[in-house]
Amino acid sequence: MLIMATLSYKSLAFLVLSLLVCSVQGQLSTSFYQKTCPKLETIVRSVMSQAITKEARMGASILRLFFHDCFVNGCDAGILLDDTATFTGEKTAGPNANSVRGFEVIDAIKTQVEASCNATVSCADIVALAARDGVNLLGGPTWKVPLGRRDARTASLSGANSNLPGPGSSLSTLVSMFSAQGLSAREMTALSGAHTIGQARCLFFRNRIFNEKNINASFATLRQQTCPQSGGDNTLAQLDVQSPTTFDNAYYANLVNKKGLFHSDQELFNGGSQDKLVTQYSTNAALFASDFAKAMVKLGNISPLTGKNGEIRLNCRKIN
Repeated sequence: MLIMATLSYKSLAFLVLSLLVCSVQGQLSTSFYQKTCPKLETIVRSVMSQAITKEARMGASILRLFFHDCFVNGCDAGILLDDTATFTGEKTAGPNANSVRGFEVIDAIKTQVEASCNATVSCADIVALAARDGVNLLGGPTWKVPLGRRDARTASLSGANSNLPGPGSSLSTLVSMFSAQGLSAREMTALSGAHTIGQARCLFFRNRIFNEKNINASFATLRQQTCPQSGGDNTLAQLDVQSPTTFDNAYYANLVNKKGLFHSDQELFNGGSQDKLVTQYSTNAALFASDFAKAMVKLGNISPLTGKNGEIRLNCRKIN
């Protein structure tokens, strides 16, 4: 009887723990819109496909939009809100101003989704799905996206200015800033692989290509050709010198060869705690793809608004 009682107690404890985990994840579900908006994922993928065919960079832009949204008050579409005479959103924050883009693609998806199922799907869920599809359409992995987020009625300029790691971040800063969002060092390194696509402004890598020592000389010379020591701040360069519009593991091979464009990129392979993992990812594309997909789901689970919290915006740029 004592053994049976102990097993029952353990079973009960496991059940309580499971319920707590579900509660923490905000009861998101991959089948949340299965009955209320069955065409949702087809619509999102179709619009993303058109956008990426027009400009491959858009896959990276939407992925970055998702990341910048989730790191400020959770994945609540706060980043999509436009400033008004009485409201200041996140778009003018240092990491976002003249940098975060793709808002018109989210608008286009929202318009079609509203036509299919009015006032049902949140902008936050649309961004999460669009980020997934952007990665997959450029050759990366796919994954099931837990859904059921609701949209914030506010945003945080101060949060956007303080919560997002910059291109000059040290490894310790990266680890601590991701940890503050509940993400491990391994997940940070996997998510950094997003830099296998996209572009960066000269302003943010000039110091690295002219002044840092842990950089491949020929790579530095190549980037210096379009990013001079003065002027040309907004000139763009590909983050991944090997396959800039393909989502693959080349980013990590670049780091091993000291061809990381940002200081923060090369920090992942510079004699520190992530060197071994970077080396593994550089030679094992499947491991990176698997870890990236799992980390994206966890990123998407950061502090979602669910139930009766927040709202379902009819226009992603403004509260109802």
